[in-house]
Amino acid sequence: MDFPWSTAVLGSIAGSFVLVRLTPQYTPGASYIGTFWVLLLLQVLAAVIWQAVLWPRLFSPLRHLPTPDGGSFFHGHFKTISKEPTGHPHRRWFEEVPNKGLIYYKSLLNQERLTLTSHEALREVLMTKCYDFEKPSLTRNGLGRILGVGLLLAEGDEHKRQRHALIGAFDYRHIIDLHPTFWDISRKLVDALMTVTAKKGKESEQSLSDAPVVEISGWASRATLDIIGDAGMGQDFNAIEDPNTPLNVTYRKVFQIPSAQQQILGLMSFFLPQWFVRSLPLTHNADIAKASAGIKKVCHELIHRKQEKLDLVKREEEGQEKTGSKNFRDKDILTVALGSGEFSEDDLVNQMMTFLAAGHETTASSMSWAFYLLCQHREMQTRLREEVRTHLPSIDDASTKLTASALDQCHFLKAFCNEVLRVYPVVPVTLREAAHDTTILDQFVPKGTKVVISPWAINTATSMWGPGADKFDPDRWMAAGQSKTGGANSAYAYMTFLQGHRACIGMKFAMAEFACLVAAVVGRFEFEFEDPEYPSKMIIKGGVTSRPKDGVHMRMRPLEGWSTFRLSRDRIGAGI
Repeated sequence: MDFPWSTAVLGSIAGSFVLVRLTPQYTPGASYIGTFWVLLLLQVLAAVIWQAVLWPRLFSPLRHLPTPDGGSFFHGHFKTISKEPTGHPHRRWFEEVPNKGLIYYKSLLNQERLTLTSHEALREVLMTKCYDFEKPSLTRNGLGRILGVGLLLAEGDEHKRQRHALIGAFDYRHIIDLHPTFWDISRKLVDALMTVTAKKGKESEQSLSDAPVVEISGWASRATLDIIGDAGMGQDFNAIEDPNTPLNVTYRKVFQIPSAQQQILGLMSFFLPQWFVRSLPLTHNADIAKASAGIKKVCHELIHRKQEKLDLVKREEEGQEKTGSKNFRDKDILTVALGSGEFSEDDLVNQMMTFLAAGHETTASSMSWAFYLLCQHREMQTRLREEVRTHLPSIDDASTKLTASALDQCHFLKAFCNEVLRVYPVVPVTLREAAHDTTILDQFVPKGTKVVISPWAINTATSMWGPGADKFDPDRWMAAGQSKTGGANSAYAYMTFLQGHRACIGMKFAMAEFACLVAAVVGRFEFEFEDPEYPSKMIIKGGVTSRPKDGVHMRMRPLEGWSTFRLSRDRIGAGI
């Protein structure tokens, strides 16, 4: 609840002073403190009655919009939202509630929510009126403790400035140069998995049913942390080899399933000032403060190390000007940010926190879904394996580098990755808040209204993807003319990375590392669920990202390696 605490406290102080001095007979024991609390509680009660009853039922300009059935008198659809996986109710409402681009529902204490369901509504909020809609302060304050107040949480002109300064690090020409790095770390992951799955005897003679069990989600997190460290910061975090590195341990603790205490604090944040909730002497607050301090320390060290390296390169280049020789300059995110001159050290720390956390946790969650789906659709393992072994260098050959052009030949791999990200977007719901009075599709939207964008619902909406929209089908991306759209009827139908001015700046980076990791593991291993009944028991974990609760436990059997070089299918078919 957006309650003006500062104004209420000041008003209560002034009111208690006036009432006790002028009309003490009408105050509790003629006490300043007692009168203060009574006045403050009366203001809170009045605000609750206004927001939970009077405004949504009698005065809100949104109250006539289509709304889902059910809901309680005081808490709207909050019970449904809190019990089901994030984004799941929105998927259902998209199909069940007739609408023309907007669905209206109410959350805790009837706080209003406006969900976007059409191409036109999404384009208006994400493109034409992008900066009219900001991330809610509760979201910024909560995520900012771990993600830093960097590009992800910046708004308005500050967001434009930061994005312009960082865009060079994510240029596709630069991403092409990073493919060998993605592949090298994918090789390290495969080597580590080979160690934990190794058994005596020939690989081809091992039985999958007797193969060792591996929980792949943890390995995915460690691999993506190493990738963002190397390709993003020029630093080897060594998370694959050592899961107990401070940074990996910190992030695993931060991104674990929300505890009961954390959920209670989250609810309190709806009603109480953030500074008060954070100051409570509770374990979760202490853990987050410690984690934030630890991550900031690592970021400061990375910045200082990188600045020293850049200064050395600059001195060497100045000494070589006469010969015309030139040293190689890194093009990782940190180097670009430092070179832009747009950021103070504290600003750089915020950017590094953003890219470290968001840059590895999202792809790691996608990896969990990828292997969950590959265990469900084991025929796709065979299809992917044949393709990557045809076009990509052997994972066992460290001397041959992966190129972007080779990866581009793996059309089914790309389709598979696109479909994983479509069906299971790692951020199933994101919020915006109207920064001032505005409109969406000519509907008046008051300042402060929360606008809900649900990538999970949009990505599987029949109105945009047609019948079978919720079916996992990579071949939808293989049909003629559909490699970029999957057959959807709108550019706003695929919202995993959002669209418009706030679209994910690291999309190409994430897609390339995701494809490399999947290709390396599926090319070297065969796998299945440890528990064949797991899909019927699987629970989706909430939190910063969505992934299967407790991870994906698979039996993994190493396969014989593939040759260093294979002719492509078309060359084989031509007899070359």
